Amino acid sequence: MLTHKGDQAVVFSVTSNREIKKKRRLKVNAGFTLTELMIVVAIISILAAIAIPNFMNYQAKARQSEAKVGLGGIFTAATAYYASNATYTVASFSELDYAPVGTPVYTFNYGGIAINSGSSASTCPGTTWAGTTPALSSASFTAGARGNIDSDPTCDEWTIDDVRNLTNTVNDVLN
Repeated sequence: MLTHKGDQAVVFSVTSNREIKKKRRLKVNAGFTLTELMIVVAIISILAAIAIPNFMNYQAKARQSEAKVGLGGIFTAATAYYASNATYTVASFSELDYAPVGTPVYTFNYGGIAINSGSSASTCPGTTWAGTTPALSSASFTAGARGNIDSDPTCDEWTIDDVRNLTNTVNDVLN
């Protein structure tokens, strides 16, 4: 219905009772029901139960890279020392001219000589080995890294020798 009042047009709208009830019903149903929210929470919980253990394994595998890199550094330092001195035998680790950077979790050992004391040394000392024990002779060496990467009783152990065989002798990720 349209009326003129001077120069202005005034529009009146007629809203039926049915339209008012429909608008009110849409406003009331705008949220989620408790059942719908509980289903969403259950789905997220199931996904988290599957994802978190896998994430922990991947995180532990990433921590193992510290041992691999550290043992690679020991290998490089030992072969450089051998090239200069025609022997792998050293009196102390300072002759090897290698030291891990930062605060390593692993304790590194060169032929029975501890290079450092890693942050997990109290639970995994670098002196006792479940796998191959690091050894040293004038013609060969075995270096090792031992650490606890996931706070369980098992210690992760890695060794490398003079021909660059890198071996995970005790795998803490699988235990």
